Amino acid sequence: MNLSKKSRYGITALIDLAVYARNQCVQLSSIAERNKISVKYLEQIFSGLRRAGLVKSIKGPQGGYLLAKSPESITVADVIYALDGSYLLEDERSVVSGADEKGISTAIQKLLIEQMNNQTDKLLKQLTLKTLVDSSLEYSQSGQEMYYI
Repeated sequence: MNLSKKSRYGITALIDLAVYARNQCVQLSSIAERNKISVKYLEQIFSGLRRAGLVKSIKGPQGGYLLAKSPESITVADVIYALDGSYLLEDERSVVSGADEKGISTAIQKLLIEQMNNQTDKLLKQLTLKTLVDSSLEYSQSGQEMYYI
């Protein structure tokens, strides 16, 4: 299982948006610059996020992007699903077709795939953008207070 670059950048951009768009729209060029992500790639990402109803765009000279929902109501599962589709492991029974492997594939499906999918789904649906924003701010502040001699 691998978190795609698109999902990683999408989560990063949403954290940035939640921090900087409290009182005004944020332009993609600002997000791109702060996070060293291509503006073209962010345009693709934000297109998917907008279709999923996670962000909204405002046109015009003072335009940009805002969160369409509160950070408490956006989950990591929402973001990954909007950008990559399902994040769950493929059903083992659809991979194995031989009759001899039926018991093996059922055991793998029940004891491994379903367990991993349940835990992954639970984690990604519980982890909100607000939690990521709060942790990000906390980690960045604690890093600034360190002194080296």
